[in-house]
Amino acid sequence: MGGSSPCASCKLLRRRCAKDCIFAPYFPSDDPHKFAIVHRVFGASNVSKMLQELPVQQRADAVNSLVYEANARVRDPVYGCVGAISYLENQVSQLQMQLAVAQTEMLCIRMQQESALPMPMPTQMQQDDKSFLAATNNLDNISQYLNFASSSSSSNVIQDPSALKRESLWT
Repeated sequence: MGGSSPCASCKLLRRRCAKDCIFAPYFPSDDPHKFAIVHRVFGASNVSKMLQELPVQQRADAVNSLVYEANARVRDPVYGCVGAISYLENQVSQLQMQLAVAQTEMLCIRMQQESALPMPMPTQMQQDDKSFLAATNNLDNISQYLNFASSSSSSNVIQDPSALKRESLWT
């Protein structure tokens, strides 16, 4: 900053903040924790080198990424951001499987309801019936997805879609 108030990095490092301080635009004095955590994980010298190698227009994004990664490293020293990403990917996978099971259940219930009604003549088939037939053709695809998903992950989904049962995911 060069003025009356040094940036957060210069305060923490107890040095004078020069006009051309590379940290000043990204680590303001009103948010000292931001630099403190980045300094603790990466070191001021390494952060300075990284920022100097980047074009000015990319530095703010780099600082935001460094702050995020530093916070993740403090929470999870072994995996950092990768641990959070893995957790979220696993959660997405579980939710996709639950969605596929729910869609299969809905399709089977709809098939049972349709089988209870008399079948119309093919010439009198309505648009809803055509879309229903297209959906029943997709039942094989859903079943294959369920078989693949249950064989490639550790969830407890029953592979037979006609059973219409779902085991608890937490047992």
